[in-house]
Amino acid sequence: MKLVLIFGPQAVGKMTVGQELAKLTDLKLFHNHMTIDLVSHFFDYGTKEGQRLVNLFRQEIFEEVSKSNLAGMIFTYVWAFNSQGDWDYVNQLKELFLNQEGGRFALWSLKRM
Repeated sequence: MKLVLIFGPQAVGKMTVGQELAKLTDLKLFHNHMTIDLVSHFFDYGTKEGQRLVNLFRQEIFEEVSKSNLAGMIFTYVWAFNSQGDWDYVNQLKELFLNQEGGRFALWSLKRM
């Protein structure tokens, strides 16, 4: 089971790179706006309710994919390096996938040029 985490600032092309990588591999793309867009029909992402629901949906998807027969997934993420919570979140995702048989974890950073 593989997890490729593509991270970088907003609007740098994470989803576009993820789409191309998904075409080249058997990995499914789970870009960060999939859950944000779903939840935003009910709650703004900046609200307590919005963030709770986004995190809940993401966690359930990660757990199910990590236990599935899928080859793995690509996830896009805006990572605030100065936030211990973001570091903890990335480490949690890494451990979830590495704890599966054949688990692999890769980071791919994008930046504005």
